[in-house]
Amino acid sequence: MKSIRRIVRSVQAFGREFSRLNSNSETNEKAPLIGVALGGGFARGIAHVGVLRVLEEAGIPISFIAGTSVGALIGAAYCSGLCCDELEQVAHRVRFKTFARWTLSRHGFATNARMISFLNSILKVKTFEELRIPLAVTATDVSNGEGIVFTSGPLVEPVRASCAYPGMFLPVNIGGRWLVDGMLAHAVPTRPLRDMGAERVLAVHLKGRWSKGTAPRHLFDVIGQCFSIAQEMSAETWMHAADVVIEPDVNGYDYDAFDHTRELIACGEATMRAALPAVKAWLSAPRAAVHRAPRALPGTSPMPAD
Repeated sequence: MKSIRRIVRSVQAFGREFSRLNSNSETNEKAPLIGVALGGGFARGIAHVGVLRVLEEAGIPISFIAGTSVGALIGAAYCSGLCCDELEQVAHRVRFKTFARWTLSRHGFATNARMISFLNSILKVKTFEELRIPLAVTATDVSNGEGIVFTSGPLVEPVRASCAYPGMFLPVNIGGRWLVDGMLAHAVPTRPLRDMGAERVLAVHLKGRWSKGTAPRHLFDVIGQCFSIAQEMSAETWMHAADVVIEPDVNGYDYDAFDHTRELIACGEATMRAALPAVKAWLSAPRAAVHRAPRALPGTSPMPAD
């Protein structure tokens, strides 16, 4: 029965994609190659679904997606063929225990090995080469701090590595390298999109504090706050590779706020709608691989000057 449902969903997704490509064929010839960078943020990353939904409804042709941490997970699912409604359904049933299991190790408090079966159950393809939209997944080599960008081969392990939040999850070994969360090297993966050939880049930054009070409640709040600080300090690097940066208002949502799916998706939708005129303007502008300085929009922070 499950296999029949999977076939039906695949046929439906193919039909939607064919219709979208057909209806936008003239636009695509003139439009620049657009890349969407999805940043990390644990459960707050559910806001990415709202961003993608607004872009999809507006008929914005997405040529590339790059994801870090939860952005890698949602990017992989979307690029594999899941529509936004399907992504929302998945988000509603996900909880921390869906992909994580507490363990005792000197390298972390939990393992995300359960993510293997979770990803295998939702992804419609198994490799980067089979994706309907080219995808980049980022991770960080914990031994030397090098940013690793995956664009080919099997999907599941790179996504696991990108989501291996240090201190919480155990590092993931790929090809003899111990990898952790991509946020350390690519807080928002705009530069990998430029390397893939994107001419216009939309960056989605999930800015927000992890603890609601003035003091952290536990170790994970401390780690989360440190990541937030590090992201702020490195913002200039990834912002310079973006044309538009949006920041859904996810303040006040905890790292494990999976029970707030509707609200988080609504945050992404509202912020993307506010930025939509700027993105739509790309479609009518002459196609050229000229990078412009990032623009500040509602829901964003001031952009650094070039």
